Parts: sequence; structure tokens; C-alpha cells
Amino acid sequence: MTNLLQTERLIIRSWIPEGDAEQAFVMYSDPEVTHFLRKTSRPASIELQRQRLIEGIERMHQRNNGTGSWAIVEKETTTIVGTILLLQLPDKDGLPTPDYEVGWHLRRASWGKGYATEAGRVMLNYGFSVLNLPVIYAVVKPENHASIRVTQRLGMKPIGTTNKYYGIELLLFQLDALKEGRENRGAVLE
Repeated sequence: MTNLLQTERLIIRSWIPEGDAEQAFVMYSDPEVTHFLRKTSRPASIELQRQRLIEGIERMHQRNNGTGSWAIVEKETTTIVGTILLLQLPDKDGLPTPDYEVGWHLRRASWGKGYATEAGRVMLNYGFSVLNLPVIYAVVKPENHASIRVTQRLGMKPIGTTNKYYGIELLLFQLDALKEGRENRGAVLE
């Protein structure tokens, strides 16, 4: 996805390593933001964050399947409020499975504003209507109640616990393309 996705309040766009590294560093340096993420999520410096953004863009180009991780930008302020992703879920060894996940990370100042739901809805629409995925999953640590509520607002069905992905126990949620088509319209692809 090289084009932008937009909602009423948000722009979802590719990361720009030189311009976005500092805001991404601030977000991923916050221990409350990374609490439910892998320990390697916290960058040690702005330069390392910039390098991670570059590597992420390179991986997207290598995969060349329309999946990846994008910046969520608040239209009104042009501030990066988070990350939205649509990726193949990794198995316990980090190898891609045939299953795709939608996920989100938001800076603390943007929690509770509905941005994860808004960006998630757009990404689900993109996954179903552009990538033609039949089903999209979300995986959430059981104690991450805020993300569980986002999956509920997105209309995702709880499946139970799984150890199939990331090598840890997670709650698994799914949304099928047919259900999404009825409930989650509204993304604008430019």
C-alpha cells in the first residue's frame, strides 16, 4: 500500500524514517506503550528507531504482498498517534504462517480517543477489499483489556486462547470477509 488511507480524523501512510523517527522513538520508548509488546520493541536511540523504520520498509518491499506497518497520523495536528499493521502472523520460531493479523500501537496521549478502532476498521477494509483476504485475526495478551475492547468494537469474534503465534499464549479474535463487508465500511483510499 503506497497510497494513503484516510478516515474523518486520521491518515494512514507509509513511515518516513527521516521525518518520523523522533515521534516513533518517543512512542516506543514509553514503557506503558510497549508493556504488551515484545521486549525488543523499545529502541535505545532515535537513530536505532530510524533504522528500524528503514528495515520495516525494506521488509514490506521484499514481501511485496501489500502488508506491512504504517504510521497513523492525526489530520488536525499532523502528529503521529500510532502504528497500524496488517501482517502475516509469525509462528513460535518467527516464521510467517498463512494467517494475517491486524494490530495497533498508540502513543499514550492518544489512548481512549477511538483511534485504534478507526484505524483498525480502515485496515480491515483494506485487507478484505484490496488484498482479498478471507479472514483477518487479531492476537491480544489476555491482560490487555483495552485491545480486547478494540477487537469487540471492530466486530471480531473471540476464538479462545492460542499458543500458535509468537510462541506465547494469546487471545485470538477473527473477522471474516463477509461479516466485514456488512459492518466496517468507510475507508477512503487515495
